[in-house]
Amino acid sequence: MDSQTSQSSQPSLPSPSPHTFQVDLRGLVDLLSHHLYSSPKVYLRELLQNAVDAITARRAADPDAPALVRLFAEPGALRVEDSGVGLTEADVHDLLATIGRSSKRAEGLQEARSDFLGQFGIGLLACFVVAERIRVVSRSARTPDAAPVEWTAADDGSYTVRTLPDDARPEPGTTVHLVARAGAAEWLAEDRVLALARDFGSLLPYDVRVGEEAVTDLPAPWDRPYPSPAARRVALGRHCHDLFGFTPLDGIELDVPLAGIRGVAYVLPSAVSPAQRAGHRVHLKGMLLTERTEQLLPDWAFFVRCVLDTDSLRPTASREALYEDETLAAVREALGERIRSWLTGLAAGDPERLAAFLAVHHLGVKSLARHDREMLRTMLPWLPFETTDGRLSLEEFARRHPVVHFTRTVEEYRQVAPIASAQGVGVINGGYTYDSELVEALPSVRPGTVVAELDADTVTAHLDAVDPAVELALAGFLAAARAKLDPLGCDVVLRAFHPLSVPALHLDDRAARHEQARAQAEEEADDLWAGILGSLRGEAPRARLVLNHLSPLIRRIGSLGEPELIGTAVESLYGQALLMAQRPLRPADSALLNRAFIGLLEWATNGEGDR
Repeated sequence: MDSQTSQSSQPSLPSPSPHTFQVDLRGLVDLLSHHLYSSPKVYLRELLQNAVDAITARRAADPDAPALVRLFAEPGALRVEDSGVGLTEADVHDLLATIGRSSKRAEGLQEARSDFLGQFGIGLLACFVVAERIRVVSRSARTPDAAPVEWTAADDGSYTVRTLPDDARPEPGTTVHLVARAGAAEWLAEDRVLALARDFGSLLPYDVRVGEEAVTDLPAPWDRPYPSPAARRVALGRHCHDLFGFTPLDGIELDVPLAGIRGVAYVLPSAVSPAQRAGHRVHLKGMLLTERTEQLLPDWAFFVRCVLDTDSLRPTASREALYEDETLAAVREALGERIRSWLTGLAAGDPERLAAFLAVHHLGVKSLARHDREMLRTMLPWLPFETTDGRLSLEEFARRHPVVHFTRTVEEYRQVAPIASAQGVGVINGGYTYDSELVEALPSVRPGTVVAELDADTVTAHLDAVDPAVELALAGFLAAARAKLDPLGCDVVLRAFHPLSVPALHLDDRAARHEQARAQAEEEADDLWAGILGSLRGEAPRARLVLNHLSPLIRRIGSLGEPELIGTAVESLYGQALLMAQRPLRPADSALLNRAFIGLLEWATNGEGDR
């Protein structure tokens, strides 16, 4: 018998029987309440959503069908009635008892899915976050002859289904009864239900009421007619205050028909950090989806808060955030374009409102202008910059100065601003967020503009040289000063400049500071690391202490005959110049300041004793 015959004669093993996953409903409810949903309050949104979707489904076949949702709060219980499409007994077994299955995905409804709010099949399950028992009584509009059906479920995962007499529910639709869980009765109280219903459902297209109180408030504030633009601005400002708690500087219409978006962006009345990402309120087909979405607008538009309604964006499974896809990216770009157009319109027709806006939010506009040359060109006459001529726009500053000098850090600007201003050199402080990038982009939108970074060599070149004979007469003093500061990596030069009140100016650049930091690290490192740092030594220019020959103090110090006193005076000038430039002090600089201060005290007290 060959091997093939032997194998075929063996009895075949039975196929393993399939098993069905078992779901611990209590554990699943805990998962929903603590991880999927942000708050128990979403149970009411899910109830409203199911009711609205049921009405939408019924009206797809019968446009004249009633569209009513009624909520009735009772002690420890809640009843929600709708005039929607309803369910048969087969629907109940197929849909309500199967987690993850949604009627919106049922056969025959695929084409209409875009009309529904929920598509994940977990909505009713969210009610177990606040309820220990759910009872659903429903009658189908599609199968009028079918008897009403009752589905009752408990939070332990058990449920029962039974048919009811015709008079239990004469008309098509569904009634959901909730019985509160222990400790959750407050969520079913009438005042809480009314507040939640108005928050979630104020823009729903159907008649929704809690008892006798209307929930819907249509049309939306941005779609209502107003007698004048001023009246509209006042009404939207009141709406913003009610929603977000602030009165806006302005409201920006958000109308993107291709994306099915209508709404408004409210401009914050006070400055905020670009890193702050407060949320926007997004309604999906009238139902509030989320009030804290962050990915709706471009990053640069951090100065507005939006409220809008859309029928095109996709929600996540929890329906508390937006799904990041191509549609959301396109909407983000379109909304950014609306805000950009609003800014352009202000620049063209309402400079006073634009100035008021930029006084608060110039940082956001600068962020936009970095990547949008057209916006930079539009905003040139308006965006403020700190300069040696005061706060000016780039356009005004470029008209005044043939070369637009700028510094990359605030410290560099503080070093040179007083001296450069006195010498007639205009300088822009590029040390603030986005400023240096915008200054460097200036030639791209203003052809012919010359932009140059201001460094120590440029500043020194604008200072008046001293007569060679005078500098020769001070050669001994300068040699002593250079010897004193050489260990600190600083040269000494003599120039004449204004104002006279500045006896000495400390100048360096990033390359010099980098070399100083490397040298300090080399001194403090062990032999191996010091050798590595030593190999990195560069030919970077050294810092320099520029002594002002026009200063009476420098003239008196230059005439001193005592080398020790000259050294103490030079150290004092160096320390004072560092402090004026607001440079961070190295340990060696701090030691020098202490030494110079003590030296001056000793000289003063010794001189007093001699007299």
